[in-house]
Amino acid sequence: MDQSARFWDRIAERYSRQPIGDEAAYQKKLEITRKYLRSDMKVLEIGCGTGSTAIAHAPFVKHIQAIDISAKMLEIARGRASAVPVSNVTFERSRIDQFSAPAQSFDAVLGLSILHLLDNMEEVVAQVYRLLKPGGVFVTSTVCMGDTMKFLKVIAPIGRFLGLMPSVNVFTSKALLDGFAAAGFEIDYQWQPGEGNTMFIVAKKAR
Repeated sequence: MDQSARFWDRIAERYSRQPIGDEAAYQKKLEITRKYLRSDMKVLEIGCGTGSTAIAHAPFVKHIQAIDISAKMLEIARGRASAVPVSNVTFERSRIDQFSAPAQSFDAVLGLSILHLLDNMEEVVAQVYRLLKPGGVFVTSTVCMGDTMKFLKVIAPIGRFLGLMPSVNVFTSKALLDGFAAAGFEIDYQWQPGEGNTMFIVAKKAR
């Protein structure tokens, strides 16, 4: 697809073997997310990676459509789903800005550790709003590198050019929240496990 897809394909096996950086925070995010899930829900996950979160939430919803740009990541995800086994998760190779679905198709959208890897964060947030049913939620976990690592604005393009880094979008937590507000979302839940850490947000589409 593009240079970022090739980057993730190249590191997929190594990435799949890495332990979760903060297991307690990850479990809390799963717990909070499940408060918004119901057994009749259709869910979209963008940037699903190796499928761990989609598989973890699958028992709590009707169906999860999980997309990612990396064929290698999706291969691992399908293998993990088969091993569980999980039958209500569909994995598809697609970019979110190329993903085709009618407006108001989903009850919830998950975007975990993905918005800061997109060049067009604001456009994607607006597209998610369109895909959600009224009252639907967008659950995100996003590294706002502009708050603490502004130097990456200079380093990231070089790393990407050399193939050492994926595309990285350096923005602040305020810019992220402004993007949600501009799309029409209302913030229903917001949490950071520590200063400068990933921002976890549940944003709701107004009815």
